[in-house]
Amino acid sequence: MDLVRYVTPQVEADLQKKMVFVGGARQVGKTTMARRIAGDMRAYLNWDVAEDRERILKRELPTGNVWVFDEIHKYRAWRNYLKGVYDADRNTKKPHRILVTGSARLDYYRYGGDSLQGRYHYLRMHPLSVGELKMTSNDHFGQLLQLGGFPEPFFGQSELEARRWSREYRSRLVRDELTTIEHVHDLGQLELLMLRLPDLVGSPLSVNAVREDLQISHKTVSRWLEILERLYAIFRVPPFGTPRIRAVKKEQKHYHLDWTVVADMALRFENAVACHLLKWVHFEQDARARDLELRYFRDVDGREVDFVILENRKPIQLIECKWKDATVSPSLKYMKERFPACEAWQLLATGKKDFVSPDGIRVCPAVVFLRTLT
Repeated sequence: MDLVRYVTPQVEADLQKKMVFVGGARQVGKTTMARRIAGDMRAYLNWDVAEDRERILKRELPTGNVWVFDEIHKYRAWRNYLKGVYDADRNTKKPHRILVTGSARLDYYRYGGDSLQGRYHYLRMHPLSVGELKMTSNDHFGQLLQLGGFPEPFFGQSELEARRWSREYRSRLVRDELTTIEHVHDLGQLELLMLRLPDLVGSPLSVNAVREDLQISHKTVSRWLEILERLYAIFRVPPFGTPRIRAVKKEQKHYHLDWTVVADMALRFENAVACHLLKWVHFEQDARARDLELRYFRDVDGREVDFVILENRKPIQLIECKWKDATVSPSLKYMKERFPACEAWQLLATGKKDFVSPDGIRVCPAVVFLRTLT
């Protein structure tokens, strides 16, 4: 399927003003998107290709009006290099559009200095979603749930090949990507952590419990979780709370960009919804400069709502996930009563009910809500 990715219009608009950096997980589709924008394959330069690397270092750059640098952040002096190229090019009659793509290291190392400050826009690219694929039924969403949102396994339309891809992807992430940004003594234990984490999706993540399970230190578990976040393997969602709702304040929940690693289908559904919400939040932050946050709610009495979207630190949406038709969640009612102006949704993975409760809560198939997001 020849799909124009959702960030493409924003990238093309931003390229008219500044350089554009596009970060995101490995194999999420950044290179395909960049090549489409470049048009001419000669405009695409990949640092991992020896011939392209030589052209970059000699500044023998393409003659077209677009330059695409992929994985250039693996070059130690990449920031100063891009600064020099960009500043010199601005003084020409027809400046080039400069697009830079990369994965974990691009996001990590762009904070290492301010030499590029004010010269670029940064956009994060996420896996495929209901809205981007223009899905209209829960059956279509079911395919996405089974195959995952990464382009290769999804468009391959084979559950077996999707499982094989997922296993190989996790291995490459640790063995190839991780070793370029961090020095980890025990990769085997880190891989064990990656295998353990999917079983803990949906509940607040206790670092102490993981520490005891793997027999490693609290400090090591905390650092490894941070590494996995930087690699776009997982993301964590902090709790939302104010004194008036007696919310918990510390323990975060976590989810996986590749939601197919979660075996329990109800929890996989919750994970997929989390990915859809984060994708929308990141795009609105990057492209619209909105002050949005993705949180969850849990209080000391055990009430919990899966997701809370904040804007300017105030809740604007409450989202609860249910695998099938169910009565409206008492916890969702509780939060709706305390924040009546907030939209409240109960999303159904396989259920077919679609109505608004007397409390003002919309209960509907998940695809109804998810197709409104980026």
